[in-house]
Amino acid sequence: MRDTAVNDARVPNAAATNSAVTGAAAANTAVAGAAATNTAVTDLDARYGRSPQTARRNRVIGFVTAGAFAIVFGAWLLWAGLLQTPAQLEVRDTGFLIRDDRAISVRWEVSTDPGNEVTCAVQALNSSFGIVGWRIVEIPQSDQRTRVLTETLRTSELAVTGLIYRCWLT
Repeated sequence: MRDTAVNDARVPNAAATNSAVTGAAAANTAVAGAAATNTAVTDLDARYGRSPQTARRNRVIGFVTAGAFAIVFGAWLLWAGLLQTPAQLEVRDTGFLIRDDRAISVRWEVSTDPGNEVTCAVQALNSSFGIVGWRIVEIPQSDQRTRVLTETLRTSELAVTGLIYRCWLT
């Protein structure tokens, strides 16, 4: 029994020694793990070319590219928007006259800068809003800013209205 007591007495000391060794080993492992992680990160950085110089160079390239884009875009805005005055075109329906079951006259007003040629699409509609007459009218240059025009359209059936569909500069 005596041997058992001696062995029992040694067991707690051995356990304390083992836990102390285990704690020291864990601390060494944590330090080694952190060093291994840092080593692994630096190995990956080296493998893929990541370094502070590369990051700085990429940042400079990004800023230079963004600056160049901003300068080109600003120059385009200045050229396209501010330096050129856009041509003005205004169109207004002023009326229509039903001639008979197969014809309608459409009257409209066109306002544009003198010297511009204009083309207009004139249409006639029936009671169901279906197109029953259509014509493209080319308006030559003029010295007048505003002109009143009338165009007679042939229709496929009775038209109840006539109007300008769209006009554009040519």
